[in-house]
Amino acid sequence: MREQPWSDEQATHGRILVLSDNPIARAIAAIAATVGRDVVVVAEDDGGPGLDPRPGDAVVLCDHDAPDAPAVLRAALASEAAYVAMMASRRRAAGLVEQLREEGVDTTTLHVPAGHDLGGKGPGEIALSVVAEVVAESYGRSGGPMRG
Repeated sequence: MREQPWSDEQATHGRILVLSDNPIARAIAAIAATVGRDVVVVAEDDGGPGLDPRPGDAVVLCDHDAPDAPAVLRAALASEAAYVAMMASRRRAAGLVEQLREEGVDTTTLHVPAGHDLGGKGPGEIALSVVAEVVAESYGRSGGPMRG
């Protein structure tokens, strides 16, 4: 009998909270749902109700220009979220990260840019890299190749 490479046991994981609604966020939701993760996409990016991360959740800021981006990152980094990331180039994110550091926010766990370096350019490819990083982080893995 051949051994199957997967397990039918479902691990319990936190939600993936995404701000705001754009093509990458929608692709993250589709891919994350396929791998069995609950996703909440918050469309409001104007100081709305906030993401309210719980222990084990992943927070992905898909719009670094959102008016409430600093507040979302402050709250997420201070929470028990297992993963906090921002979709932006290092150069574009530098100002926001520096602002947070000047406020005394510990940004050492912030993933910026979000995702693994897969080289993708389109929304689906970028979303795949982000979901791959979320999954790897949830299992305490680096996300590198499986071959030795």
